[in-house]
Amino acid sequence: MRSVFHSFSYIFHPLFVPMGGTLAYFLVTPKYSSLELQSGNILPIFILTVIIPIIFFFILKNLGLVNSIFAPTLQERKYPLYISIVLYFLILYKVIPLNYIKELYFFFVGLIVALITVLALLFLKIKASIHLLGMGSLLLFLIALSIHFEVNITFAIAIVTILTGLVATSRLSMHAHSKIEVLVGFLIGACSQLLLLKYWL
Repeated sequence: MRSVFHSFSYIFHPLFVPMGGTLAYFLVTPKYSSLELQSGNILPIFILTVIIPIIFFFILKNLGLVNSIFAPTLQERKYPLYISIVLYFLILYKVIPLNYIKELYFFFVGLIVALITVLALLFLKIKASIHLLGMGSLLLFLIALSIHFEVNITFAIAIVTILTGLVATSRLSMHAHSKIEVLVGFLIGACSQLLLLKYWL
């Protein structure tokens, strides 16, 4: 059972949250979007948020700066955060403006705000859960999309809520975080999205 819980930390790694939000938007939106528009967003976002961070991870590991994909220490966590923030800014300025989609734009703004907050907390020796940051961001984004487009996606929201609980349990069972760190991570992710809703909801 313990190994099952641990698997959730890998399957729902924060790397996949930007892609999850992007795919959720195109699946939920009633707006017409051509295949060209979708691929023009999905492919570069996948490259910038999944492929490039993985490459950077192996570079950092070879340099001895990180030892695990979960970056357990305070110092190790700073490097992936720096890289992610830069890559998300690239998405805002080079990917989304080409096919401006305000919902996705502010989703990524929220992610950047959340990551900067977590980075600032690291300097205060507070290790908030980035896994729960991602799940909180995705959950609030789904709820907002449902309200915004007046689409009933209650089942999807319920599934993500359950998965959020499982990821939290996984992080606690691995002793990667305390209950407070898990809660702080979730609140940072959720509140970052919540504070930006007024700009697009």
